[in-house]
Amino acid sequence: MWLPFTTMSEITSRTVKVLLSLLLVLAGMSATSAAASAAEPVLAAQAACGDTSGFRKVALSGLPAQATDTVRLIQRGGPYPYSQDNQTFYNREGILPACSTGYYKEYTVKTPGVSTRGARRIVTGNASPKLYFYTPDHYASFVLVDITR
Repeated sequence: MWLPFTTMSEITSRTVKVLLSLLLVLAGMSATSAAASAAEPVLAAQAACGDTSGFRKVALSGLPAQATDTVRLIQRGGPYPYSQDNQTFYNREGILPACSTGYYKEYTVKTPGVSTRGARRIVTGNASPKLYFYTPDHYASFVLVDITR
């Protein structure tokens, strides 16, 4: 291929630079992925039916104290304060990974001073280890919760 004002050594040099850059990017992605997996084994879990890597990850201790109460209740298997708790979450908003019906369960996170269930929820995925998602705004957004921190 002939390119005006370009020598073969310039083409070779550019090609080598591009290839080295790609190798460095791939090596960096691999190292970052391995470090993230080692540092956060609970968060490395994926929904059996979708990718959770796009979710912001937060420590349970960084959520309202009532979220910790709800997670402990889930771990004990109840009893739950609301009849809607431990029921199927249908993911109608499509924000969570698309999974089969029955994969997700929802639980109320009490809001102090509110007489209704409020907007805060924990949604769990039926995976091992169990995934925990938190929404402060009635399913408009979710974060992935690390319940070990």
